[in-house]
Amino acid sequence: MRGSDLRALLQLGAAALLLAAAPLMASGRAPEVGDPAPALLVPQLDGRGFDLSALRGRVVIVNFWATWCSPCRAEMPVLDAFYRRYHAQGVELLGLSIDDAHDRGEVSKIMRQFSYPAALMASAKANGFGAPLAVPMTYVIDAAGVVRARLLAGKTAVTEHSLAQTVLPLLPQGAANTPAH
Repeated sequence: MRGSDLRALLQLGAAALLLAAAPLMASGRAPEVGDPAPALLVPQLDGRGFDLSALRGRVVIVNFWATWCSPCRAEMPVLDAFYRRYHAQGVELLGLSIDDAHDRGEVSKIMRQFSYPAALMASAKANGFGAPLAVPMTYVIDAAGVVRARLLAGKTAVTEHSLAQTVLPLLPQGAANTPAH
């Protein structure tokens, strides 16, 4: 298969995914900034459980991504560096892959490069976020369990600066004493 054929096939697949996700989003509205965070209960790739409601008191970042998504892969090192820097101060992060369950091996292989936990959206026991209309899509949830930001590629992309502006003010005073540059 030529590179241009493969690129066209990937674009067609991405468009089909977005169309397939639209009815899911229409039936269950995606959370907006200011809404209480919805339920998210999913087994992580390492077998441990992730329960968003159990993380009250911590700031949580939920990043929807896919193995085939170049912008997703580009922001993963930024997310990882931010997580490593601020995890001890109260930041949690979950990379929620929208890849199919049969792609678990590829998802796990990619995630070995990063220190933050990940899960497959297809394995979720509860996912009030629904399927994202686009990836990458990142939600920031404050310690009280309220959605405080939704970051999207191209518009409000995940960068060291956008994470610092969005997340650091949500941390307990003094916890973010080393601002991102």
